[in-house]
Amino acid sequence: MECDVGGVSDSFVLHTCKRRRVCKACIAPSVDIMTETEAFLPVLKSSGYYTKPSLKELLARELVEPGYCGRVSDFTVGRFGYGYVRYLNETDVRGLHINEIVNFRRHEIVVYSDENDKPAVGQGLNKAAEVVLVLDSEILKSMEGKEDVLVNKLKQITERQEAQFISFDLVTGKWKFLVEHFSRFGFGDDDEEDIVMDDAEVYDVEKESPSNTNEVELSHSLPSHLRLDPVKMREMRLLMFPGDEEVEDLSHKSSSDKQYVRPLQSSAHVINHRFTPPVTRKTPFPLLEYKHGNFDSNSPGGILMVQQHKGVPLRTVKSQGFNLDLKHETPVSGNYAHNIVDAGLFMGKSFRVGWGPNGILVHSGAPVGSSGDHRLLSSVINLEKVAFDNVVRDENKKVSEELLEHALVSPLKFHKGINHVMKEVEIGPCRLKLQKLEANRTVLSEISHQYCDLIERQLSVPGLSSSTRLGLTHQVMTWELIRVLFSDREEKGQVESLGADNEEDMMQDMKEISQDVDREALPLIRRAEFSYWLRESVSYHVQNQISSLNDSDYLQHIFVLLTGRQLDEAVQLAVSKGDVRLACLLSQAGGSTVNRSDIARQLDIWRNKGLDFSFIEEERLRLYELLAGNIHDALHDIKIDWRRFLGLLMWYKLPPNTSLPIAFQTYKHFLDEGTAPYPVPLFIDEGTLEEVISWNSDKHFDISFYLMLLHASEETKFSFLKAMFSAFSSSPDPLDYHMIWHQRAVLEAVGVINSNDLHILDMSFVSQLLCLGKCHWAIYVILHLPLREDYPYLHVNLIREILFQYCETWSSDESQQQFIEDLGIPTDWMHEALATYYNYNQDHSKALEQFLQCAYWQKAHTIFITSVAHRLFLQSKHAEIWSIATSMEDHKSEIENWELGAGIYISFYLMRNTLQGDPNSMTELDSLENKNATCQDFVSQLNESLAVWGGRLPVDARVVYSRMASEI
Repeated sequence: MECDVGGVSDSFVLHTCKRRRVCKACIAPSVDIMTETEAFLPVLKSSGYYTKPSLKELLARELVEPGYCGRVSDFTVGRFGYGYVRYLNETDVRGLHINEIVNFRRHEIVVYSDENDKPAVGQGLNKAAEVVLVLDSEILKSMEGKEDVLVNKLKQITERQEAQFISFDLVTGKWKFLVEHFSRFGFGDDDEEDIVMDDAEVYDVEKESPSNTNEVELSHSLPSHLRLDPVKMREMRLLMFPGDEEVEDLSHKSSSDKQYVRPLQSSAHVINHRFTPPVTRKTPFPLLEYKHGNFDSNSPGGILMVQQHKGVPLRTVKSQGFNLDLKHETPVSGNYAHNIVDAGLFMGKSFRVGWGPNGILVHSGAPVGSSGDHRLLSSVINLEKVAFDNVVRDENKKVSEELLEHALVSPLKFHKGINHVMKEVEIGPCRLKLQKLEANRTVLSEISHQYCDLIERQLSVPGLSSSTRLGLTHQVMTWELIRVLFSDREEKGQVESLGADNEEDMMQDMKEISQDVDREALPLIRRAEFSYWLRESVSYHVQNQISSLNDSDYLQHIFVLLTGRQLDEAVQLAVSKGDVRLACLLSQAGGSTVNRSDIARQLDIWRNKGLDFSFIEEERLRLYELLAGNIHDALHDIKIDWRRFLGLLMWYKLPPNTSLPIAFQTYKHFLDEGTAPYPVPLFIDEGTLEEVISWNSDKHFDISFYLMLLHASEETKFSFLKAMFSAFSSSPDPLDYHMIWHQRAVLEAVGVINSNDLHILDMSFVSQLLCLGKCHWAIYVILHLPLREDYPYLHVNLIREILFQYCETWSSDESQQQFIEDLGIPTDWMHEALATYYNYNQDHSKALEQFLQCAYWQKAHTIFITSVAHRLFLQSKHAEIWSIATSMEDHKSEIENWELGAGIYISFYLMRNTLQGDPNSMTELDSLENKNATCQDFVSQLNESLAVWGGRLPVDARVVYSRMASEI
């Protein structure tokens, strides 16, 4: 590819000078033309960069075709060894300073790094283009045999940056993708680390030497400490020592923290753009203060994950020292008040966002729930508690123990009381008893009623907010729907009174179903029960809409009543207004299809005869259309919720003997066509939330709709289960999974679904329980996780992590300890967790006891020698020392340096007893020789022990060694 590095070539200028000598008169006019033409050319002075067409070709074409630089096709800017960008269609390149606009870095391209200088999309170089970035050979070598992983990672990075992946060449390392406009594209801060997990890898510094960067350093620690302006200091240094600029143009990559030192700008550029706001850096900002969040009950709930938006300019502030806020004691202000701190030294690049125990979120973004005008300082560290426990808080945002019992504990106790299948499995050296709920569809009705009773007890708790009550009502309706759709009837049983529906009237007359009930009638009975459930679930909408209507328009009242299947009320209202004919039609609504056909035929006759419908009330015509089964014509210019639309479809359009699966599939067909309302969750449908909910209609429907889809299909594996059992399908709280976990378990137990990849649901419920201190129930939930061959140690790792991380919680409650033991959790795990906890809190005696209980002999021996034995010796508790040491003696083969540790104490007590024994039992000479030899061996053993344990032995232990030697 022909290219030109730099400006207009020297050979071209030299040739022009020679021609000027030959015929000055002839060339003079062309020189003016040349000067004017060069003014239209783009400027490119950075070494290693090129354009296509080259600057020479652009000059030649501009001379031949004036205005060509304003419409260059497929204009390309590239950098050797890094990649190139090719702009689609025609591009206006006149007067562009390309070296200030386009910057190629390692695996990255930045166009218009300063947002203030970026033109609108479609103008300049901020337009659609094809980008090719070249990956380093080191990455290609490290990914040999893992090409698919690398390609998938590149696709993820491309999609995350809202670009379109085209291809990746494994041979040349060229990564090609399309962009709509520009900012920064390529690898992010962690993308390369995710691909190449070699922290010690050092790249050639010459490869990471961008030719031009518009980034301005923030305050350096030394100028800030001296109360000087860092920008002025750097300008003065560059003016006085211009050679330093070349040195700093090399960007180094440290093998320890993998940070890149950005090159400095030229002094002239800095001076000209002194007041230009600096662009966002990839490294974190200095630490201004370490601010503790609010942990009281009024602290807002929710998760806030804040990251820096690349390409967004920073606010220009006056550079000054970083004074700490002394209102809150920090690790620095505790000992060095009023000192200056550089965040680069304090935290470096490591900190972005992190989680602490019990839902504590540590981040550098805006506080959760702050107003929109809050000034975001990314250097302020916030500690906030995420509200995992909203479900047990009352309207005053205070945790209610009564709500905790009714919402979480009581349902879990009922779940534990249902029949379970126990499966004892061996996971490595461990044995666990995994559990699974066992039930059939004949008892599903009773299970659903029990869950409804538990929720109704929760509704009786005073102080609940309106949104909480709405959510609890939705849970009751969900359990009722599960009963209606999936339960099977006993051969003998009674049918409850289901209401005044035409379909339900059949059931009211049947107080008992005989043992020989016709099985063909069961779908109709299920349809009648679902019709009653649907009428009850929409009654809230119907009453709210009626209360907002004008009493004078009774026809509109009747239509709203029909959308809720309240036929008795509609007929009575028509009779009270003297509209007897309409009352007769209403009394037959939803019945025989013959009546619907007659009404539809009458409407067609009126239309064919050219009847002027302006003499008939619009609402009356709407009623006629509905009674004729034309629900879409009846709903013209009217919006109703999806449940009532489904009801109109069942009650007035489809035949009365239509099965539920066909009704659900018909609604799904209208939904796919866009002629039916979306089945939005109830908390959005009611519109009573104060919070702003971001709802995606393509991902989250109401759980009731998913249950209908399950009933309409005979399969047990579905693609929508993850969306179905997400929190947003049934609750406005994105962290509340407590009831949908029970619903999933029951549906799996009766054979409706079968899935082993709903770990998000399980772990979210576990997190919710842990945040409320219910560690034993969290372990109970984990034991219900399905066993997967690809993650065989999942249960072990989760349970051990809970025992260790929440040791203080469960160990302080004897009932939780007993519950965990009853679940079959190995007691060795509990003792090990307690030992680690006590050791962390410097309670070495208890730590030693627990390590002995869990048979961790090496750790027990180390604690005994370094922390316990000498203290007991100085307290003259020799019997306790002997007991502990002898309890480990049987396992001394597993203990390193036994003879130089606890063995010393055993030798001392044995030797002391021997020396204090009866001297007449041996001759004087033998006794003296043996005593001397034994004493010499013991002293040597003490010296060797001091050499082995060294600095791990405190001063008291050395005192004990001295006393033992002197006593011997």
